[in-house]
Amino acid sequence: MPEPKVFFRQPASQLHSDRQAMRHRGALNNPHNRFHGQSLEQVDDGWYHDAAEDQRSIATEVRQETSKSILSRNTSPDIPFDVSLNPYRGCEHGCIYCFARPSHAYWDMSPGLDFETRLIYKHNAARLLEETLQKPGYQCQVIALGANTDAYQPIESQYRLTRSLLEVCRRFKQPFSVVTKGALILRDLDILQEMASEQLCAVYISLTSLDDTLRSTLEPRAATVTARLKVIERLAKAGVPVGVMMAPIIPALNDVEIERLLQAVAGAGATSANYVLLRLPLEVSPLFQDWLQQHYPQRADHIMSLVRQTRDGKDYDASFGTRMRGTGQFADLIAQRFRLACKRYGLNQRRLPLDCSRFQAPGQMSLW
Repeated sequence: MPEPKVFFRQPASQLHSDRQAMRHRGALNNPHNRFHGQSLEQVDDGWYHDAAEDQRSIATEVRQETSKSILSRNTSPDIPFDVSLNPYRGCEHGCIYCFARPSHAYWDMSPGLDFETRLIYKHNAARLLEETLQKPGYQCQVIALGANTDAYQPIESQYRLTRSLLEVCRRFKQPFSVVTKGALILRDLDILQEMASEQLCAVYISLTSLDDTLRSTLEPRAATVTARLKVIERLAKAGVPVGVMMAPIIPALNDVEIERLLQAVAGAGATSANYVLLRLPLEVSPLFQDWLQQHYPQRADHIMSLVRQTRDGKDYDASFGTRMRGTGQFADLIAQRFRLACKRYGLNQRRLPLDCSRFQAPGQMSLW
């Protein structure tokens, strides 16, 4: 297989501060991460600059990582899976609200533009997964694929890591779930359909809004609303169990769509739905507030006021048990509306069950 082409972007220090240069991206700046003791800020020095420079877009840099392990284990009581696998670090979808942005600071990169333009791919992911599944002490559990960053983000079309991981899961009859905003998942419909017939996979489509104008600013490089509804429809027709995650619900921005969105996804063939209230951990809060001031300046203060009402007066509360849903009257109202809408449209709020009893390392005697 030929070595994948690597794309490079201009360093942030060379970019003009005019935000036209950041079109088609989610974050509007590239702040230093929280581990830096110093920070720099660009200011307009008043000198003439060529307007053509402001039209530069930021290309994507993709780096290779040789990982030592591939499965991450979770003990959080409010996350509905114990094992996850992420083939990529960073995500080109550029969702401004992404809770995973702060993780980029661990690689000495910014949770802002770096998170969506300086990506890392784990080239040995499939080999590591195969080695892990063959270990004598391995106990089969459902693997959540792409739980941190999207396994079907645009660079997957070239690197094909997710496809290679699905092929390993098929050989071992290893059950998995995947959450994605990418229509590229339909490329792997052959594997998904085969494994779904044995209750070994489930797909969750993340859908935040039916308004593609809002979607294009919230999630600038994710699949369109129409594309995601078509993905749900095709998966359902192929017999692949498909659920929907309305994540995040943002007060006074997309919460008005709860009922219409659930009606639409049920009509497309989804059988389950769930949601997460907007989370603004660490660097995500200033990035999101900057985005609000740029795109919705007249509503920004009202939106943040409601967010804080659901977080005990703070931008974010990371307490287990409440961080996904919030607290207070507004959060309770969201929960009630979502529950009633799911009931009305026949959507189960529980995760789709998968069968771990079929797991079989190649060479073992099959009981089926």
